[in-house]
Amino acid sequence: MAGTILEARAQLEAAVSAGLRIGYRWRGPETDEPVRRSSVLILFGALDAVPATAPECSVPRELDVLLTRRSDTMRHHPGQIAFPGGGSEDGDADEAATALREAAEETGLDPGGVDVIGALEPVHIPVSNNLVTPIVGWWRSPSEVAADDSESVQVFRVPVAELLDPAARGVSVLELGTRTFRGEAFELGPRFGGHLVWGFTGILLSSVFEGLGWDEPWDRERSFELASNPRNGVIDSVRRISEG
Repeated sequence: MAGTILEARAQLEAAVSAGLRIGYRWRGPETDEPVRRSSVLILFGALDAVPATAPECSVPRELDVLLTRRSDTMRHHPGQIAFPGGGSEDGDADEAATALREAAEETGLDPGGVDVIGALEPVHIPVSNNLVTPIVGWWRSPSEVAADDSESVQVFRVPVAELLDPAARGVSVLELGTRTFRGEAFELGPRFGGHLVWGFTGILLSSVFEGLGWDEPWDRERSFELASNPRNGVIDSVRRISEG
């Protein structure tokens, strides 16, 4: 049975305090360049007027998480669904400050309405040579959001219940040369463009849900096959779905 919004926040706080771990397994191209430090904001809150359309599950139907779609012109991860975030700057007090500043720039949210619950372990992403610190936040006082049309082209407040729906879940499969990369993925519903959440974002979401005990049983043989774009080497999010 789904709990209340306050219970969901308490579960987040307890899991982060206990050291919630990330099951990130991506191994992409290596580089000798100095690592870049970045943060992303995993921001949960309560939708006021857009309830989940998924079946009843382990979380309140109004619980949501903030996601963006990155611009196709971005150097790394173009067009992909992601958490708001980016690289640290000299004026940032800490990783949380980086995540909040970047989220404000990309979505227009008011950082003053966000409670920082805590930071997860940093994760190195070789494909972009970033050491990324995920910051978990709670939207105490939600503000209007919109894409900046520079780094982000869409902003979504997605009901968590829809992400947990087994019908939305699968494993992304990306073949690069002789290597195959797999990771947990989520297919957004039609009102969110039907985009696929995969890569670091998909694995991070899955890790959080599993660590919180929110997971519903889903078919791990269902695959979302991704295709690389030979013109520029980036990954297209166009895919075909195969059932195991």
